[in-house]
Amino acid sequence: MTEEAVIAKKEPFAVDVVAGETYYWCKCGRSANQPFCDGSHQGTKFEPLAFTAEKSETVYLCGCKRTGNEPFCDGTHNSL
Repeated sequence: MTEEAVIAKKEPFAVDVVAGETYYWCKCGRSANQPFCDGSHQGTKFEPLAFTAEKSETVYLCGCKRTGNEPFCDGTHNSL
């Protein structure tokens, strides 16, 4: 059986990011600091996804952990 990520929520997280800053998006869904990693993936097959903001803006990060455009929401949560 393949280990699946926990669905943190069935909608995206709106996050204000700062240009040049690196963020670590939680891929496992277990973090108490959603949508960011807090180390809760330890002991799972998951690792956080590091991304650097290209510009300062509001981004919509996937909350269901099923997006095809990690770490950004692609609407997959609408079919869950």
